[in-house]
Formats: sequence, structure tokens, C-alpha cells
Amino acid sequence: HVQLVESGGGSVRAGGSLRLSCAASGYTYSCLSMGWFRQAPGKEREGVATIDSDGSTTYADSVKGRFTISRDNARVTLILQMNNLKPEDTASYYCAAVPTALPWYFLLRRDIYEYWGQGTQVTVSS
Repeated sequence: HVQLVESGGGSVRAGGSLRLSCAASGYTYSCLSMGWFRQAPGKEREGVATIDSDGSTTYADSVKGRFTISRDNARVTLILQMNNLKPEDTASYYCAAVPTALPWYFLLRRDIYEYWGQGTQVTVSS
């Protein structure tokens, strides 16, 4: 059983940076694909960045070159480093995990994830 808790959200001016963390507990899986998703008011939840059990990453086109996803050495914390933030990045950000290895082209789809955190709010002002 996996539990996910996000932290690090807040308010920042356009061009600023934030670092989101997702702490995973109850982790007993050797293969765990994880990702960050976000949802703005009135919009669908969308994939932002993913990382599989081998460390391969995938990014939404809208955040390429600005966001970086990574895992800590113990593989129990998921990180999203967000640089050069824009007002359109404003959303609730969610950590997700699925205990299986999946092809990279599936990982930005929200329907394949089994576990979800409760979200952390990111607000970017202009």
C-alpha cells in the first residue's frame, strides 16, 4: 500500500522557481512509475512530468526546458523542480504512482495511475 503526500507549493512571481516534493510511504515495490499532474480550475487534470523505475523521464511540451523531475537516493521522494514559472502554471499539483513498469508513452495519462496524493497549490502571479 502506497501513500503519497505533496509539499512545497506556494505563491511566486512570474519567472520565479518552486521545488515540489512528494513523500512516498508504504513503498514495497521494486518497480514504481511516478508522475506529477496538475489541474487548474475548470480544466482537466493534465500530465506534467513522469519518471519510471529506470529513471527515464517524460515531460509535457508546455514545461520542457523549465521543469525537472527526479527521485532521491532512497527512491522514496519524488521531486519537481520548477523554474521560470509562468501564470499559466497556476494549478493544484498532484503526485501519482503506479507499481508497474509501463511504456513511456502511457505515463502522462492520468488513468493509468493507482495512487494519488492530495495535491499542493502553486500560484504564479504576473
